[in-house]
Amino acid sequence: MPSMRDAVVVGAGPNGLTAAVELARRGFTVEVFEAKDTVGGGARTEELTLPGFRHDPCSAVHPLGVGSPAFRAMPLERYGLTWLHPELAMAQPFTDGTAAVLAHSVGETAASLGPRDAGTYRRLLAPYTGRWDTLAADFLTVPWDGFPRDPVTLARFGAVGLPPVSWLLRRFRDDRARALFAGLAAHVMAPLSTPATSGLALVFALAAHEHGWPLARGGSQAISDALTAYLRDLGGAVHTGVEVKRLDELPPARAYVFDTAPLALARIAGLSDAFSRFRHGAAAFKIDYALDGPVPWTAPEVRRAGTVHLGANTAEISAALTAASGSRHAPEVPFLITAQPTLTDPGRAPDGKHVYWAYGHVPGGWDGDLTDAIERQIERFAPGFRDLVLARAVAGPPQLAARNPNYVGGDIACGAFTGLQTVLRPRLARVPYATGHPAVYLCSAATWPGPGVHGMSGHNAAKAIWRRLRATP
Repeated sequence: MPSMRDAVVVGAGPNGLTAAVELARRGFTVEVFEAKDTVGGGARTEELTLPGFRHDPCSAVHPLGVGSPAFRAMPLERYGLTWLHPELAMAQPFTDGTAAVLAHSVGETAASLGPRDAGTYRRLLAPYTGRWDTLAADFLTVPWDGFPRDPVTLARFGAVGLPPVSWLLRRFRDDRARALFAGLAAHVMAPLSTPATSGLALVFALAAHEHGWPLARGGSQAISDALTAYLRDLGGAVHTGVEVKRLDELPPARAYVFDTAPLALARIAGLSDAFSRFRHGAAAFKIDYALDGPVPWTAPEVRRAGTVHLGANTAEISAALTAASGSRHAPEVPFLITAQPTLTDPGRAPDGKHVYWAYGHVPGGWDGDLTDAIERQIERFAPGFRDLVLARAVAGPPQLAARNPNYVGGDIACGAFTGLQTVLRPRLARVPYATGHPAVYLCSAATWPGPGVHGMSGHNAAKAIWRRLRATP
């Protein structure tokens, strides 16, 4: 008889690896099985364009990673993870040659919004500034799983954060501030009228002021590699190049943990109706560039920012998000989330060269080509950009889904932000990580708190699992 493991994890993305680490740290025997030849999931780094140019196929900047309660409790720096901080976390240029910025300083950020909204920004952030550690711990875990560390601050945050970001925008008088918050909310790939998007935008702003929006030195693969090395030191095993199609292909275990899309878990575990109501949402159309020099931004502030949002105004951003979520056609003018890794980490490209990362929102499963629209949008704010392009790696929704099966239809958020699914991921349940099978759990970004390289879905799932394992002989 093969030996019984305490837990077997399917999928070696950041959440699967975090769940494995959390269980191994508590003395449980753990094995991880990954279909790809390398670990990482949405946190990988590859030479997608030319030799010597190292790109992140999905996540590149990690505002929730550096401040993650799960990651901060692990000695990942011993295993090669180094956070690199750009001068500015984020910049949003406008067509008049100016830009709003998200800086470490609340004051610098407020000043970039203009005199009519600077005070409003300071007052909005003041109740939460300096309280990231307790607020993040409360916000990023299941709200009803234990008493909050700071219930007053969490309740106050909930009152502001639960409405849609379109409500929050009414506090500001000018469009600079409204566009900045619209761009922050757009990270969840949903219309600005979606409930709880105010809270998500505020979390991104607070993250910049508390711990920054850093990149991992060498690329996002460093996060996954550090988690893997730590897991192995704890006695866990990681197997790559093993595609799991049925539960009985795995070693016997007391618990099976899936860092996969919900429907993949249902198929493998034979739980056909477990997630029948779960919905996937808008997709990404992503381009990785190898450049002959830095992006020639018109606004000088943007040349110092690790992340750049490209949307000329709130109406343009809103129209792009609505088109991607509610139609079959891609927006004519896409809103772009872009990153400039080599401004902070020049070793990721040959001397004098750069890598640049950009994606726009499109309908799920869309199979068109957004390349020209993306580059027209970049050129509005950085004339001459196309002249610097040495090579590009283009990935629309079909390519993204082929590269990572969790991205169903190109949905890199691993689930639509719509209705109750916005805050009750993947479904309404006392333990959202549990399934209809007592030994099978879900820990992917389809569960609360959702997408991002922060490991908290894996951490929360592991917490539910170790409670059951300790209670069951």
